[in-house]
Order: sequence, then C-alpha cells, then structure tokens
Amino acid sequence: MFTGQWTVLRPPYLSPKICCMAKLDAGTTLRRLRNRYRLVVMNDDTYEEVVTFHLSRLSVYIGMSTIIVVLVSLTVGLVVFTPLKYYIPGYGSARIGREYRELKYLTDSLEKEVFEQAQYIQSVKSVLDGSVELKRDTTKLELPPDEYENN
Repeated sequence: MFTGQWTVLRPPYLSPKICCMAKLDAGTTLRRLRNRYRLVVMNDDTYEEVVTFHLSRLSVYIGMSTIIVVLVSLTVGLVVFTPLKYYIPGYGSARIGREYRELKYLTDSLEKEVFEQAQYIQSVKSVLDGSVELKRDTTKLELPPDEYENN
C-alpha cells in the first residue's frame, strides 16, 4: 500500500504563476517607454553607417501621433476650405437645391420682364408705323357755362 504523499500535477498553462495576468507597474511601463534605442541605417555594400538615430518608444509614439494629427488636420482643412466638399455625397445637396430654386425664380422673372418689354416695343412700333387703327371719340362734350365770362 502507498503511504506517501500525493502530488497533483498541473499542466503549465494552469499554474498559478502563469495563469494570472501580470500587473503592469506605472514605473516599469514609463521606464520601458523612456529606454533609449539606436536605429542605424547602413550601406549594404560597404557596411558603412549612413545615419544613426537615438530613439525611445515615447519619442516614436509622439512623432507618429504628431504626423497623424497633422495629416488629419490638413485633410479636413482641404475638404472644408476648398470646393472639394461638393464632391462629398449629401454635403452640398441642400445648398445646391436652394441655389437652383433661386436661379429658377430669377430666370422666370427675367423672362417675364423681357416678354413685357418686347410687347411694349412692338406696340410702340405699330403706333409709329401707323398700322394701328385709332378709334377716335367724336362725341361732343357739353361743358357748363363759364362763370367768369365777360359779355
């Protein structure tokens, strides 16, 4: 009979040291962000160093964030302050519709005015040519006697 101690064998993925997530200390995370690295660009043929950069993760994050913010702001500025905004679907449809209606009203009023001017010019021409028959009123008007008549 076995009188020894039983040991429970667990797979490594269930061990208490590995299964629990490691807490990140603010000090270690900040230290990792500030660690300095060297980026070297070398000529492949001569193994000569062309450019050397001293970087940290924090400087790379800040640089990339700055580039992204600048590109987004340039894109937004380009769309907002240039006529490119009219190519965005739905952006200028209300404004273009309003401008279309205003131009339609203006065109209708101008057409009406041109028609009236053409009628006026035609009537003046017909009067000057004498082609209009004038109906003259030949009825005699009876006027009251003049009060200040000297006899």
